[in-house]
Amino acid sequence: MPEAIRSPLADYHVSQGATLVEYHGGVVPARFTDPRAEHRAVRAAAGLFDFSFRAKLAVTGADRVRFLQGMVSNDVKSLIPGGGAYATILNVQGHILADLRIYCDQDRLIIDTDADLREKSMQTLRRYIIADKVALEPLALYALAFQGPRGRPLLEKTLHIDLPELPEHGHFRTNFAGFPVRVVRVSSTGEDGYEVWMADKAMMGVCGAACGQAPTYDMLPCGTEALETLRIEAGIPRYGAELGEDTLLLEAGLTDAVSFTKGCYIGQEIVERSRSRGHVNWKLVGLIARAPEPPSPGTKLIAEGKEVGEVTSACASPTLAKTITLAYVRREAAEPGTKLVLASGVPVEVVTLPFYQKTETGK
Repeated sequence: MPEAIRSPLADYHVSQGATLVEYHGGVVPARFTDPRAEHRAVRAAAGLFDFSFRAKLAVTGADRVRFLQGMVSNDVKSLIPGGGAYATILNVQGHILADLRIYCDQDRLIIDTDADLREKSMQTLRRYIIADKVALEPLALYALAFQGPRGRPLLEKTLHIDLPELPEHGHFRTNFAGFPVRVVRVSSTGEDGYEVWMADKAMMGVCGAACGQAPTYDMLPCGTEALETLRIEAGIPRYGAELGEDTLLLEAGLTDAVSFTKGCYIGQEIVERSRSRGHVNWKLVGLIARAPEPPSPGTKLIAEGKEVGEVTSACASPTLAKTITLAYVRREAAEPGTKLVLASGVPVEVVTLPFYQKTETGK
């Protein structure tokens, strides 16, 4: 395994009381204060996250678009500069090797994925470069994420810009204190979200400027413990928990990561077969558990004495004040309202994802 990426702000975070942890290939804050307070700040106002656990790759060369079009599940060919899309790399059996975001720039495509998936993604893609004019290069870029209903005005004040209206995965370049930065609209929490990509030398300036505005926007610096409860509430699957090499794209409900009209790509036959059949045998669902403590990942789910599923992620939801879990269950047990039990005997009920969805006033 490659060595984890240490955030350029790691020492500063520690000086601010943060506890550091390795998370998806990056050494970043787990928490600054109470993760429940950090969670609530994102739902009510704004949170600032160190996303140094995300890695970037540049895809260059005259054949870059055609090459990636045949490698990933979503439509790369339709992207224009300033646009982006969520996608997956599949194997020939249709299982998920990596999930990633692809952004179109003037002279390159940029892949953004978890740091612990970077080498795997590069090796998989390079294996299929034969006579293609394509090059892959890691980018030394880091990111801070502004998440929450007040994240947009906080970001505007931080960078001293007026943000244009951007679709999800829309992006543009600007400058901060003489450093080039890229602003990307992307939610990781179920709230309105933006990331600022930059070199390590700009990190301290952007972070300091944002924290200087914190009282005005009720912003809290946040860690991965809050990020986990926020993404579970929002029903966002993560690689290593809900996604993996034993998972089919449609089992995970990743309809936003696939184009059914783009033509051939690796694993496309299996995806199309699942779609035309109208169902998959397993489905990612949400569960409400009548338990004070979240069940551990891997906990089995039982219906009428038979094993029908398995918990993948769970938390005590600060927003709902309930124990919630993401889980894979067999399709016959996946209907909302279905009653199941954990292996421990605790009752659970299948519910529609996401558990939490922002209101119109939360934009």
